[in-house]
Amino acid sequence: MQEGKTYRDLFTMLREEPAAKAYFENLPAPVRQQMSTRAFRVNSFESMRDYADNLTRGDG
Repeated sequence: MQEGKTYRDLFTMLREEPAAKAYFENLPAPVRQQMSTRAFRVNSFESMRDYADNLTRGDG
């Protein structure tokens, strides 16, 4: 995975990056669901990780 690479949205990134897909699939189901409903907010692996951290802390 290229460091700092951005994508159109979460689903594009999951299609193109196996490591991002593996990370996403290991998140708790409620976090995956919330992230999927706001896929436009996630355009890089870093933003996905940050968003997952916020959701698991309850800041989402």
